[in-house]
Parts: sequence; structure tokens; C-alpha cells
Amino acid sequence: MAPPAPTSRPDDRPHQHERPDEQPFKGSQRRLTGAHGGTLSARVPELGALELLLAVARLGSVGRAAAELGVSQPAASARIKGMERQIGVALLERSPRGSRPTDAGRLVVEWARSVVEAAQSLDAGIDALRGRRDARLRVVASLTVAEYLMPGWLLALHDASPETAVTLRTANSADVASHVLAGDADLGFIEGPGTPPGLSGAVVAADRLVVVVGPGHPWARRRAPLTGAELAATPLVLREPGSGTREVLDQALEPYGGTATPRLELASSTALKAAAMTGAGPVCLSELAVVEELATRRLVEIPLIGIDLHRPLRAVWPSGHRPAGPARELLGLTRKLTRRD
Repeated sequence: MAPPAPTSRPDDRPHQHERPDEQPFKGSQRRLTGAHGGTLSARVPELGALELLLAVARLGSVGRAAAELGVSQPAASARIKGMERQIGVALLERSPRGSRPTDAGRLVVEWARSVVEAAQSLDAGIDALRGRRDARLRVVASLTVAEYLMPGWLLALHDASPETAVTLRTANSADVASHVLAGDADLGFIEGPGTPPGLSGAVVAADRLVVVVGPGHPWARRRAPLTGAELAATPLVLREPGSGTREVLDQALEPYGGTATPRLELASSTALKAAAMTGAGPVCLSELAVVEELATRRLVEIPLIGIDLHRPLRAVWPSGHRPAGPARELLGLTRKLTRRD
């Protein structure tokens, strides 16, 4: 009697019915001539399938990889299955906890990474030949990203493509999404917990919210970590509704009855820090914004227990329109610089 098939999480189950435009690549019947006069067999998957495999290996889930690449989960599952048939080996082990590469899959992942990186270099070279590097780039970013990450990213872009003219606008995360959807920006950067409707996105960095107070606040002398219930019951000095910081905090405190009515609502990290230092009350904001103040003890971080305030930072663009030219180059640089850090 054959053993039962392993169960799999809903986002990792293969699906039977796919849209015609999302069918997995079946492999070309042609044999392509290679660089040294050899031929590429029909067992070599297409680049899109290799990108998907790399995303699954990195994220541990077909569903999460599909969301990051802006395709449906059924199409991603079918494409992985098609690639396994094309190559002739199982690439992923599926379990209730997600998906991970098999031994053979790990080898294919390493080879695929080299192929995709080479293709990206070729793509960038073609862009340069076609003169796209001197195009303008319109970026809109949330305040935390614009103030603490974007300067380094744009400096790297300038070093790589000095002819590219960049316009940077700042807004809260909700307004960033609106600008990108309206076509007012080529690329947006947000801080919220998810990708807004109508947009595709990719995680480019990670951040953590912290609760800080001035040295004279009673919490600065407490020894026990602050619980989620205590934080939810305390009027805080917060960013305005629509900001990624506010959205993440509200979501984290929902199990404890939600965020208390704020003592103040302010529209920038600078204003929040000033409020905390002058004794206006506890403040919740990005760890990136208070590195210097914590080091010099002008602010004190309050340890937390039972509440997770980590959040991803995402690049976003209109669904169905992958970033091209300078936008794609900036997106690639953000990922490269984040891995280096």
C-alpha cells in the first residue's frame, strides 16, 4: 500500500486550472546554439521559471514567492511542477510549513542564481546601449525610507548611471501607493505590512519599530519589559493615520484592544523625536530614525515583550508593469546594498 501523500499548505498546493496566459513553460523543442558551438537542450528552463525557483528558495513558500513576483499562486505552483517535469528531477519538498529545495533542487538553485545574474547583467548592458540610462526617474518614498535609506541608494544609482535625472518626492505610505497607481511615479517605497491593491512589490529592506521616551520619563527607569497590553492602554505620540508606522503599530496592538487615542499625531520622525525629548510622552517610530539619539542617551528605548514590531520595507509598482530602465536599476541596487549590509 502506497504511503499517503504529504499534506501541504494551501499556498503551496498545485492547482489544476490555470489561465491560458499563465501556463507553465513546457520547454522549447529547438536546440539552441551555445557560446562555444554546443547546443542548449530543451531541459534548460526559461529565465522566469528560474527567478521563481530562486524566490521560493529564499522565502520558503511558493505562495510568498508568487506574491513577490506579482503572479498568481496557482500559476507559480504549475510553473514549478512544469519545471520539475522539464528537468526530470524533484526540485522542492513541500510540507505544512512551506517549501524548501531538495538536494537536487539546491544544486539547481545555485546554477540558476548564476544564470539569472548573468541575464541581469546582459539586460543592464542592453539598456545602456539603448540609451535608457539617461532617462529621468520619478521616485516617491515614505518618510522613513526617504530620510534614512534613499540617500545611499540614490548615491549608488548616480555612481552607476550619472546621466539619470532623479526626482524624489516624500509622502506617507498610503499616499505613495496613490501616486504610483496614478502614474505620478515610476517606483514607490512603502513601510506597511503588505502590498496595497493594484500594486506589485518586492521587499528591499527590513526595519523595526521601537518605543522611546526621554530620559526623564518614568518608563526610562523601569526594569521590566513593557507588555502589549500596557502599550495599547497608553496614549502615545504617533504618526498620522495612513503612515506605514501607524499601520504596523495598529495591527500589532489589535489583539490587545487596539491603539489608545494618541496624545499627539505628528507628521515626521523629527517631530516625534522632539516630542519625546521634551517629555510629551512615549513615541513609537523607526529604529533607523533614533540611532544617534539612543547612542547619546537623549532618548531611551523601552524593551517590549509579547509584541513584534518588525516590518518589511517594499518597493512597489503598478501590477502588470515590471520596472524598466532606471527604475529597474534602482530596484536592483536596493537589493544589492541591503544584502551587503
